[in-house]
Amino acid sequence: MMTNNMKETGSTGKVRRPLLLLLVLTMLVSLLAACADGNGDTSTEKRVLRIGTLYGSPQDESYFRQQYTDAFELMNSNIEIEIVSAINYNDQRFQTPDENNKQPDIYEELTKMLTGSNPVDVMVVDYSFLRRMVQDNLLKQLDPLIQQDKFDLSDYVPAVMDGIKSAGDNNIYALTPTFSSTALFYNKKLFTEASLDFPTDGITWDEVFAKAEMLAKGEGKDRVYGLTFNRYGSDGFWDIQNYTAPLQLKFVDDKGEKMLVNNPQWEKAWTDITEMYKKKIMPNMEDIYRERDPEKPYNQFEGDLFLSGRVAMVAMGDTNYINEITLMNENAEKLGMEPIDWDIVTSPQHAEAEGIGGNVYLSSLMGINNKAQNDKDAWEFIKFMNSKEWAKLKSRSSYELTARKEFLKPMNGLNYNIDAFTKLKPVPPQSLEQEKLFRENSNMYQVQYIAQPYFQEVIKGDKTVKEALEKWETEGNAMLQKIKANPNGPLEPTDAGVMSEVY
Repeated sequence: MMTNNMKETGSTGKVRRPLLLLLVLTMLVSLLAACADGNGDTSTEKRVLRIGTLYGSPQDESYFRQQYTDAFELMNSNIEIEIVSAINYNDQRFQTPDENNKQPDIYEELTKMLTGSNPVDVMVVDYSFLRRMVQDNLLKQLDPLIQQDKFDLSDYVPAVMDGIKSAGDNNIYALTPTFSSTALFYNKKLFTEASLDFPTDGITWDEVFAKAEMLAKGEGKDRVYGLTFNRYGSDGFWDIQNYTAPLQLKFVDDKGEKMLVNNPQWEKAWTDITEMYKKKIMPNMEDIYRERDPEKPYNQFEGDLFLSGRVAMVAMGDTNYINEITLMNENAEKLGMEPIDWDIVTSPQHAEAEGIGGNVYLSSLMGINNKAQNDKDAWEFIKFMNSKEWAKLKSRSSYELTARKEFLKPMNGLNYNIDAFTKLKPVPPQSLEQEKLFRENSNMYQVQYIAQPYFQEVIKGDKTVKEALEKWETEGNAMLQKIKANPNGPLEPTDAGVMSEVY
């Protein structure tokens, strides 16, 4: 039995385009009506609104305009929009490889764009930079403008607003019309067969691990696993990064001089994940490939552990995954597969980091430059992009979610717990000290990567977690000394084969 079948819509590309046009026209009529009531700008004076992005190229500009600015320009024929990028993709793409060439500092280039002789008015902000930009006084606080215009944000998804405010000392310095998020997907049939209650919103990692252990069963190619972080499985080491992100565990101190991994917090995190692999509650890539049935015809969903019924829960599935599930369910008979009866709840959270979890991305944050030459049009543009009319239009997207809860609906007439995507806040940006450390030392990430083989040794039983973390600490400290002497220079092997495995 399936509870999430797609309703017949008969939608095709030819049908969707007129519908999209109709939505755009409806939105414009509504907004133009607002202008007629005195809420818009009726001036005929020609003005330029400069919008800055982190990355781009002339080839990318048409996509950006289609996504964000075309409708605004259509409504405001007296405003010309210029798109400016801090980093031009083409400069990197066609550059002759040279290890002596220093890569541009993204934040430094961003700052130039905001403070130079011809500064941008609107900045499309990366969430990881938002806190630092606020601290550096680069963005205008939006709260007074919101209050002055009585701009209604009462139906904004709480997690989105909380994420924005947490980076701005409880104030608003940017708004985003859309966001993306993850949720825990679960197979109802496997839960019922195991006589287990379905997961609920607010579930913790400990609860998920306990259920996963009770759901795992079978051997070899018939093995059903309890949990995986993503639909295809992983080597486990990258699961650790997702698992510890809400806890904000540091592996190196803020000065880049000392490793911080040999402690109870890191030991618990490694133990939690490695035990799931050692007990085969979570599958590693070797198991998956070894257990494949060579007699079974290949299909595009075969590698998807959840859709093939081989894993009961996916901890971090995104909104686009719903399209994949729907497609498989509609074609299950042709594929020789069994339809999945599924639902979602919030991604697991740590008890000590309540309300934070999953992978929540505020990907279209827009703020006003404190040195904007055209701050009035900048605010009108941000209001337009975050209006209810625009949210209604963007609510048809299958890749991102609208930030206004009023227009959040399950896709394609399905019935699932869409609120699960809205309840957890994004992981706060790393501290300014850590951000600076990694920005100024491009080799710092290599200190993280050297732990990968040690993690695998724990899974294989060749090392204890304590021994692996001690090894990471020793090797990492040696590398930190080399980085301190030459921050961005080449790193030589510090132990037999370790760096060769990293590269």
